[in-house]
Amino acid sequence: MTTSDLPELLRYRHPLTTRYASREMQTVFSPLNRFGSWRQLWLALAESQAELGLPIPGEALEQMRRSLESIDLDRAAEYESRFRHDVMAHVHLFGDDAPAARGIIHLGATSAFIGDNTDLILHREALTLIRARLIRCVEALAAFAREWRDLPTLAYTHFQPAQPTTVGKRATLWIQDLMLDLEELAFRLDTLRFRGVRGTTGSQASFLELFQGDHEAVDELDRRVGEKMGFRETYGVSGQTYTRKVDLAIQGTLAGVAASLSKFGHDLRLLAHLREVEEPFEAEQIGSSAMPYKRNPMRAERICALTRHVITLFQDPAITAATQWLERSLDDSANRRLSIPDAFLALDGALVLTENVARGLSVNPAVVARNLEEHLPFMATETILMHAVSAGGDRQELHERIRQHAHGAAAEMKAGSESDLVERIAGDAAFGMDREAIEALMDARRFVGRAPEQVDRFLREWVDPVLEVHLESVQSLLDEAEVRV
Repeated sequence: MTTSDLPELLRYRHPLTTRYASREMQTVFSPLNRFGSWRQLWLALAESQAELGLPIPGEALEQMRRSLESIDLDRAAEYESRFRHDVMAHVHLFGDDAPAARGIIHLGATSAFIGDNTDLILHREALTLIRARLIRCVEALAAFAREWRDLPTLAYTHFQPAQPTTVGKRATLWIQDLMLDLEELAFRLDTLRFRGVRGTTGSQASFLELFQGDHEAVDELDRRVGEKMGFRETYGVSGQTYTRKVDLAIQGTLAGVAASLSKFGHDLRLLAHLREVEEPFEAEQIGSSAMPYKRNPMRAERICALTRHVITLFQDPAITAATQWLERSLDDSANRRLSIPDAFLALDGALVLTENVARGLSVNPAVVARNLEEHLPFMATETILMHAVSAGGDRQELHERIRQHAHGAAAEMKAGSESDLVERIAGDAAFGMDREAIEALMDARRFVGRAPEQVDRFLREWVDPVLEVHLESVQSLLDEAEVRV
């Protein structure tokens, strides 16, 4: 029994297609989309050759146009089993569908003309979808940041309590990473070029022969085919393939987005532990099969898992680009069939999850306030010191007294008691302040600095202009993707 004879349920099914990636991204890397691009390339090549004077009948071109979407994958598989060559299988299949063009399909071209140019087309389509999903994530997080712009919360450095910030300001840190990713994506899309019409080893010898030594005609052929496929430029030179540095750069960009999403996922897992901010949790969702009370940050954990896969996949194009031999090496082929779709599909799944989580984030203000209140007296010690010195106290003496009181209060907390720092300072005559006076200095809003104003300015100057330009256009590209919890 061959693998093709196996019943469907006995075949491995890729989790990226069955659980995580969206319909749109799966469509990009689908066989019909890939082979449809092949036919479009063959048509663009034949049209351009005809326009430049090669004797290609109009009927041949017309039949090719009519047959662009009539791809019988079963017949293609039969041809491939005979020829052991996927491109030639589809050349013959296209010839069956467009018999008048049978003799001119793939004229002067090599497999890399079809494969590499298609890969660049798919890269462009997939990067466009990634950008669209990223913009939707930014929009969702921007709404969250705006809503919670001024809610004071304990900040953490080294995951130890630090000077307070606001819930909204923390969200802008996530957004800024994504905005930098958007800039990188825009650059990749803007500089992505076409491999072009280059022949067997990139010398264009076959096309120079077709055009009887007319170098200008060959250059024009290269330009026209690229233009028909939607590219402004082709790469200046190539071997048989476009340089694999392109794959390296693109997957580096994907890894960068993955790192940003992973940071968001990890932060949310920490905040879930603190019970301050939590991901969505469905009415009948079960957190644990053994512990019914559990509410685990499963979506955030899945974001971290998928993005880790994308980040580790970055090694593949790096090694591939480093080990290509001279004008062509085929050891890239099997690897790229795996690593490129996987990187895009996994990142797409992570973005779907991120948007879903961002739109459903739940803040628990009472918990946020309680956690902050516990540590606020420590944060207020500098303010207390300044007031006591202004009233005539000795700065150095008071600093030492606060240090001793703070360490004493911390020791009590470690022993299981609540902080008594306020009582300690109020009971120290050197400060000349009662509890009421000290608590008057402990309004949390005094300690967040310009965090609310930073949120407003960041959203107004950096985020909103991008959303105004792109948000409407990206909505048409995407459906609401199902999130499997």
